[in-house]
Amino acid sequence: MVTRRSICTAIAGALALASAAAHAQSYPARPVKLIVPYAAGGPTDTFARALADAWGRKLGQALVVENRTGAGTLVGTDVVAKAQPDGYTILLTTVAHAVNPSIHDKMPYRTVEDFAPVGMAAKAPLVIVVNKNFPAQNLQDFIGYIKEHPGKVNYGSAGVGSAPHLGAELLNYMAGSKTEHVPYRGSAPAMQDVIGGHLAFMMDSAPTGLAQVKAGTVRLIATTMGQRLPQTPDTPAVAEAVPRYEAYTWNAVFAPAHTPAPVIAKLSASLKEALQDPGLQKQAYDMGLVLEKNPQPQALAAFLDGELAKWGQVAKAAKMTAN
Repeated sequence: MVTRRSICTAIAGALALASAAAHAQSYPARPVKLIVPYAAGGPTDTFARALADAWGRKLGQALVVENRTGAGTLVGTDVVAKAQPDGYTILLTTVAHAVNPSIHDKMPYRTVEDFAPVGMAAKAPLVIVVNKNFPAQNLQDFIGYIKEHPGKVNYGSAGVGSAPHLGAELLNYMAGSKTEHVPYRGSAPAMQDVIGGHLAFMMDSAPTGLAQVKAGTVRLIATTMGQRLPQTPDTPAVAEAVPRYEAYTWNAVFAPAHTPAPVIAKLSASLKEALQDPGLQKQAYDMGLVLEKNPQPQALAAFLDGELAKWGQVAKAAKMTAN
């Protein structure tokens, strides 16, 4: 039976679809805000600004980077979770998005339900560097040494739940080793203590770690993607000694949940075009990044599910907590 309520519901649905379609056709009519939950000048911010320049040209409107820091990315991420779902406020985040639910007792947003995936933008490998006087000279010796000296080899990171911390604990988990974590407020002071001999090793982002290797202050042992990096073809990947090991941070784009599907499609398509820009590709190569070839919302959603499970396991095994 057709009721007045069902007719009203159908009309409301049709109007909503028409409104969404009209919004998508005119989108974007003004600049888009790209929220980065990290401080200005860091690697995520540097990439965000390079991406925003190329992406804005493909999208037809400027992407304005806004740094909203605090609480290990929770502050900036929450800004997007609570923004209007109109495509004018989007998020560029990292592996921290998948780790935070496992290390925080309380979250101001829901990691999956409050966001609409747009697409993966880039993956950022890590490198393992050691103090110049560290006994191990290669990857095999390094793995052997940390396994033979449980609890006696210390490493630094940019903080609890950072990509280098996760990468090192994943190595412990998969290699059966036990190294001691020393968290710092950022990677720079940790690197200084590796150089000074107060720490045995650390994982660091490829650009900053390789800069120190080039300067001769530390030695490069391995990289952490599943295969060797084109920037360092003579350096082994950890997976060559620890099968299936892979750790890296990543840069992915999310919009608020309920953003109209046509808007998500337009963002995703223009992101793909931006990632094919030769200027951005050169900048990314110089930053040690691997750009995504075909960013897709569905692929990012599936990837995030896998990352949540993977790092949840590692956080539990390592008893990680940000509280």
